[in-house]
Amino acid sequence: MTAENASLAKPAPSDAGPEELTLDTVRAAAARIEGAVVRTPMMHSITLSEITGAEVWLKFENLQFTAAYKERGALNALLHLTEEQRQRGVIAASAGNHSQGLSYHGTRLGVPVTIVMPKTTPTVKVMQTESVGGNVVLHGETFDDAAAHARTLEKERGLTFVHPFDDPLIAAGQGTVALEMLDVQPDIECLITPIGGGGLISGMATVAKTLNPDIEVVGVQAALFPSMFDRIKGESHDCGGDTLAEGIAVKKPGEFTSRVIAERVDDILLVDEPSLEKAVSLLLQIEKTVVEGAGAAGLAALLANTDRFAGKKVGLVLCGGNIDTRLLANVLLRDLARQGRLARLRVTLQDRPGALFKVMRLFDAHNVNIIEIYHQRIFTTLPAKGLITDIECEARDAEQVENLVKALRDAKYSVHVVELN
Repeated sequence: MTAENASLAKPAPSDAGPEELTLDTVRAAAARIEGAVVRTPMMHSITLSEITGAEVWLKFENLQFTAAYKERGALNALLHLTEEQRQRGVIAASAGNHSQGLSYHGTRLGVPVTIVMPKTTPTVKVMQTESVGGNVVLHGETFDDAAAHARTLEKERGLTFVHPFDDPLIAAGQGTVALEMLDVQPDIECLITPIGGGGLISGMATVAKTLNPDIEVVGVQAALFPSMFDRIKGESHDCGGDTLAEGIAVKKPGEFTSRVIAERVDDILLVDEPSLEKAVSLLLQIEKTVVEGAGAAGLAALLANTDRFAGKKVGLVLCGGNIDTRLLANVLLRDLARQGRLARLRVTLQDRPGALFKVMRLFDAHNVNIIEIYHQRIFTTLPAKGLITDIECEARDAEQVENLVKALRDAKYSVHVVELN
């Protein structure tokens, strides 16, 4: 590493303190990146306000070119490079939005960008990063393997490592989100912000608390990945699992960002998977906007804690919109099932002509639409002449399904409603 590379790396994230991140550094970042990132809209949601009892304002960072706020910090870091560093290029370990933001702006600026991803990274994420100019290197089975290899390549090739969150330059760039929000609505009383490694909330809290110390800054983590929650509150929970909010699924929070959060963030809340799914679905249905799990975490926390935020003017950051379309479809269908608009009824029948037809007549009488029918004759504990039929159906609401179930039972059918976990 050259002396210039070394100077950029100082202070190292592990050594940096909250004093390295100020309102002035965020304002400087805003001036630096102006015109190169989208000044995304911030809009009042009348319907979400009615649902939650708070005055809800949404910041649509999912409308950035790469569909996430990560561009801001990545660009700020790139614009601090010396000419020699630009020519050599930068490197990062990321399978998410940081990789796309860094690759897009690096390519735009003529800076070679190498992204190390685990071999297990979904092909779509590799393709998205390559489509905006990133050179993807697949290495290892886990993110830790990829991160270690990125550090090795950094030294071997003289590249500059750009951390996805644990760096004052990155956090300053992310903090420009709060500058824009408070420029539009300076009287916001509370900011609810997703936390993964902590870069976004560190920058936002710095801006908010400096401009108005009375603003409440609340972080949100997925309950499956409570790493920053545990770090700040001195608790110890299991950390890991398949979360919808993969963008904030961080097992090891940043050292620098942890110090900023401890000083400037008022509280951290945890949200479960059903809450995240509901928030993603609501944002699509109500605001007609596609948001990934991490991007919906703020709304999930608001919906789960309506009493706490009732009557307050609340700002939410929809921090990203990169969600797999098949996963999004699953989320929407599961939400319909929780509402009772989709149901699966397990009906025990006798295996004889006309048995299914008689059941269908009851569905028709209650105006319930049948979507799929599954027969099971072999793998059951029923007698040989019995069969189990799973019927997936669509109704107006849960009450309509309940009336159908009652009618089936009144007709002496054994019916079980298959519940969604």
